[in-house]
Amino acid sequence: MAVVPLRPCRAAGRFLPLLCGGVRSKGAALSPGVPGRLTQRRYKKDVLPCPEGPVPSVSITEIRQYLRAQGIPFHDGYSCLHTPSPFTDGREDQLPPPAASAPYTLFIDKTTGSFLCTATLAEGTWQDFQANVELRHRGVRPASSEEPEEDVRRAREDARCIWDRALPLWQLLDEDETNETKAMFGISLVTDATLKRFGVRYLRTAKSLVFPWFSPRDATLKGLKLLRVEKKGDATAYVEETLPRFDSYHNLFGLPLIGRRDTELVLTGWELDALALHQATGVASLALPRGSTCLPPALLPYLEQFKRITLWLGEDLRSWEAAKLFARKLSLKRCSLVRPGDLQPRPLEALNQGLNLTKILRAALPASHKSIVSFRQLREEVFGELVNTEQVAGIKWARFPELNKLLKGHRRGELTIFTGPTGSGKTTFISEYALDLCMQGVCTLWGSFEINNVRLAKIMLTQFAAQRLEDQLDLYDEWADRFEDLPLYFMTFHGQQNIKTVIDTMQHAVYMYDITHVVVDNLQFMMGYENLSVDRLAAQDYIIGAFRKFATDNTCHITLVIHPRKEDDEKELQTASIFGSAKASQEADNVLILQDRKLVTGPGKRYLQVSKNRFDGDVGVFPLEFSKASLTFSSSSKSKVKLKKMKEEKAVSAKKAPEGGSGTSKKP
Repeated sequence: MAVVPLRPCRAAGRFLPLLCGGVRSKGAALSPGVPGRLTQRRYKKDVLPCPEGPVPSVSITEIRQYLRAQGIPFHDGYSCLHTPSPFTDGREDQLPPPAASAPYTLFIDKTTGSFLCTATLAEGTWQDFQANVELRHRGVRPASSEEPEEDVRRAREDARCIWDRALPLWQLLDEDETNETKAMFGISLVTDATLKRFGVRYLRTAKSLVFPWFSPRDATLKGLKLLRVEKKGDATAYVEETLPRFDSYHNLFGLPLIGRRDTELVLTGWELDALALHQATGVASLALPRGSTCLPPALLPYLEQFKRITLWLGEDLRSWEAAKLFARKLSLKRCSLVRPGDLQPRPLEALNQGLNLTKILRAALPASHKSIVSFRQLREEVFGELVNTEQVAGIKWARFPELNKLLKGHRRGELTIFTGPTGSGKTTFISEYALDLCMQGVCTLWGSFEINNVRLAKIMLTQFAAQRLEDQLDLYDEWADRFEDLPLYFMTFHGQQNIKTVIDTMQHAVYMYDITHVVVDNLQFMMGYENLSVDRLAAQDYIIGAFRKFATDNTCHITLVIHPRKEDDEKELQTASIFGSAKASQEADNVLILQDRKLVTGPGKRYLQVSKNRFDGDVGVFPLEFSKASLTFSSSSKSKVKLKKMKEEKAVSAKKAPEGGSGTSKKP
């Protein structure tokens, strides 16, 4: 049940190779690395177990039972179990009792069973831990290596080259240059003492701030992040680059400044916010390596010591949703959230506006309530949705503006059903539909059971480049590099699969990669795997119910492709045309139908029909134009959305399916 990562990244710029004075070519400087961590024994993989040899899942109960049976002391943490580390030098065979003053340095993730030793940076799966324990009982010590792998070593060399060329911002000879640089990044109020404490430098050649990543083990430089400013008219955009790549960049910026006695922490989504927070409040502040995009589980052990964590990730609704998701990983009972608003912007902006950051932190909301007793506890949530109507509507599609007019946006926690005639281009359309969102930072997991991942990736790469790369192979590496930076992952299933296996894989991906959009193509390939004695309609209802529950419980949007019933090719599909019972349309928040009107004289016309929209009820249809060269669809700007036609269709659907099979919502 493998998930193949395509290197999530938050920046499209590629200027790092130019900073080392030609030390390495572009491909070498940015070559994909394994996770940026020096391990004593490297267990970690970049892919999940393959279907042929799945790694068995493990529960927290099984982990506890095993540790007790082996006589290994442990105590419960928030996200991890803490045990003595067998990897620490000179103490491999000395397991201290639970009351010992020496800290436990091995952390076992309660959800996945994976482990990390913060003293030696050894890491691996639960099965690796068991194998290690068995070998040590036999008196055999596993082979270990302190040498970093080649990609890691190259990334560190490049990082060191850049770091040596960068200067402390307060040491620039020209005071005017210092002030202009600070003003450019909006940090005029950040003192030199704060910049010095966090080790921030400035690289003149790239006009970039440099944030270091020091090893928590021996303070050696493991990597760095560069931040530069791009002006686009009146707007200011910040572009980030990291060494190593983003998927291997696990830097909690500010971690070396954390003391063992610190029990309170503020997590931010940006390095500059961490500077502002620490300067204004004096509290321990860390910046997540990928902002509000992802909280890698590998970082959880470093956050175990804190009894209270406040998440202040940004100033938009997207960062608020991410904060709630991250709080579940960190344990809700110790987390508080700063809700974005006009009087509670991101920390750096709050500092620049002269707001009281300590007061804002004190007003942070607890991540969970035992019960909601009155509207008073919901009041701020409701007000936030009224103020931020555009953000509540979700992420807009860049390639399908007409779809934005109907659905208003892509929202977490919803279930979208997509159908269309055989051969109409369902997979091609839905791949561009998902790619559009992925290019805007939506972490996406693809489950393609009908076509293999190589063919799907080829389609999406062609759509991404908007041209046939077969005719321009010299451009392949350039576009592949950019495509590889998208937060895109693939399940390696193909053909019929069991729904439980699929759900387990999705659950793992949500935890590991913070997936917020899952595409499943298609439902019929899971129905064939179920027990043949079970009624097919009942099996379909069960599968749809499982996806509905998953979307709600994990605040994750699921797009599910379902083939239609066998109907007359000359008739348009309706909501009632979806294969199976009415449960699919009833459970769905949105129903999309790709209409293919075939013509005798030539190619037919394709339309996208929104026949259900639970968010605000708007339904309609708009034409699509297909480009064979780029495999892309685009909505025609000449035609207006035809909402009246949908009303007529809904009336017909209601007559054909009085039991509610149409599943469409009324337009207000």
